[in-house]
Amino acid sequence: MTQLLDLDEVGGRVERTELPGGLRVLTETMPGVLSATLGIWVGVGSRDEPPAVAGSSHFLEHLLFKGTATRSALEIATAMDAVGGEMNAFTAKEHTCYYANVLASDLPLAVTLLSDLVTEARNTAEDLESERTVVLEEIAMRDDEPSDAVHDLFSETLFGDTPLGRSVLGTVESIEGLSRDDVDGWYRSRYAVPSVVVTAAGRVDHQQVLDLVTAAFADRLGGDTRPAPLRTGEHEAVHKPARAAGLIARKTEQTHLLLGTPAMGRLDARRYAGAVLDAAVGGGMSSRLFQEIREKRGLVYSVGSALSHYAGVGAFSVYAGCAKKRVPEVLRLVREELDRVAAEGITAEEVARSRGQLKGGVVLGLEDTGSRMSRLGKSELSYGEYLPVREVLARLDAVDEAQVREVAAELFGQDSCLAVVGPYRESDLDRL
Repeated sequence: MTQLLDLDEVGGRVERTELPGGLRVLTETMPGVLSATLGIWVGVGSRDEPPAVAGSSHFLEHLLFKGTATRSALEIATAMDAVGGEMNAFTAKEHTCYYANVLASDLPLAVTLLSDLVTEARNTAEDLESERTVVLEEIAMRDDEPSDAVHDLFSETLFGDTPLGRSVLGTVESIEGLSRDDVDGWYRSRYAVPSVVVTAAGRVDHQQVLDLVTAAFADRLGGDTRPAPLRTGEHEAVHKPARAAGLIARKTEQTHLLLGTPAMGRLDARRYAGAVLDAAVGGGMSSRLFQEIREKRGLVYSVGSALSHYAGVGAFSVYAGCAKKRVPEVLRLVREELDRVAAEGITAEEVARSRGQLKGGVVLGLEDTGSRMSRLGKSELSYGEYLPVREVLARLDAVDEAQVREVAAELFGQDSCLAVVGPYRESDLDRL
């Protein structure tokens, strides 16, 4: 059965169909564009991996582009280049997405190529060995970039040796230890239709997309299997930092810092108040941290906050990069500001400004077909519902000072953890 989920001047025509076998298809029709973006989402990510096969979801994302039962890697790339399209993929903690951006007239090709990747991958031992080197190089590239490495270190420090605490990339040891059977077994067991969502946005017609997807997944659409249940993550929720501080000792010009705490999960109704709080504290050039630490004192080039949500739990963090001699003062200022907000909340003016910033970001973020395709996929896989843009804007408008103050007191009133990449020793951390 097809459902009409939205039809207004902000969002396009949004429709959803659940096919036999549990496959879900969502489209957003945007008549004013000439392109289309297609995404095939699989509800599996690094959070699903046991330690022995850490990084296998990301490894598999690479491996699927090496060829299928009917196409070589070169043939896949050539077909997409021949129409001026772009095809890529990404792996996150809780899902993997394969996507293509093409002219609307080439949507059938995009469906054929992406569905072939997802359903007919070869995953040969030869391809695995060549791609193993590529993934190890990606890990090395992350390690060479301190501002990237500190984010993985923060997750490990906050969540410990848990699926959320481990890097999406895995480790050198886990990647070197993966066998062809490990990766192909992960593919066979996890890339099942009930866990798959297909989304398309742009100059698309819902029925055309349904026909193309039905043909592409034909032999996998039997039975009345229901879609995979929404991930809740309740049994994995972490309520306090796994340890107080984590360090990667490195001879860097700058010290890279992340200070933060656990936060609410993505289904928590307070996430809108949390977003307003995040924007006011460190979300832009007018935010408290930017004004206090960069504009007034010139201690850093980059400083800001972020609020991340997963199933059952989230994370709030403040990032800063500065010379080693300025670290104590920067951390003092960050902690003092968070303590002040925890005790007093933020002003009505800050609430209004932050709401406006977030609302503008929501609408401006929908200017291209890729962002709309992504919004459909995350709505279905992560939230189990589609919220029209006007509803999101209304929920942000409903946030008031009292709600923000309550969230601030909870987030900033708990123990924090610190991740540091720079020229330090473990014994130095006690003084930070």
